[in-house]
Amino acid sequence: MRKRMVLWTGVAATIVVANVVSGWIHLPEGDSPTTPATASRPASPAAKPVRKTQDLLQTGIRQGENKDFAGATRSFRKVLGLEPANKFAWYNLGVIAQRDNRTADARAAYDHALKIDPGFESALYNKAILLGPTDTDQAIVILRDIVDADPKAATAYLHLGQALARKGRHGEAEDAFGHAVHADSSLQQLVPERFRDSASAAPTATQAGTTR
Repeated sequence: MRKRMVLWTGVAATIVVANVVSGWIHLPEGDSPTTPATASRPASPAAKPVRKTQDLLQTGIRQGENKDFAGATRSFRKVLGLEPANKFAWYNLGVIAQRDNRTADARAAYDHALKIDPGFESALYNKAILLGPTDTDQAIVILRDIVDADPKAATAYLHLGQALARKGRHGEAEDAFGHAVHADSSLQQLVPERFRDSASAAPTATQAGTTR
């Protein structure tokens, strides 16, 4: 059964925009592989590893939220010991590494998650943030893919504008910032001053996500 996933946005949006990343992803508390009709029955042998994996993910999240990053790392590693292709454990390890400025480790963790699910938006987004300072062109490609898939991805548009501005592509940057502010007006304060007035207007007919 496909689970509804929750994005923990624990990184304040008021910090320097280059450091704004997606946070933990985990299952909601109390969610389980059993349905209400069968919850009172003993778990089947096949369900027990799934339950243990979910419990470990939740434990890692709680540890991370309590800033016990060493404990969270151990929990996510235990998840991978049970389920090596668990994209959420890989992703959360990437969040920890990115927080610690271990760029190579973070990118490797996100790449593992993306190998499992190439469309994993949060991993794509954080990878683009990692690549931004050193491989701006690749970051732009990733961010365009995100906004193509999700036109309401306001922070992705914001970072796309930043990346385009660094490349001197100011017209495209202005358009991206406009989309960011249109999707989330609170982001206007994070738009560079030279683009702020134009970003407050509604987006133009040219879509930042389709101009390649």
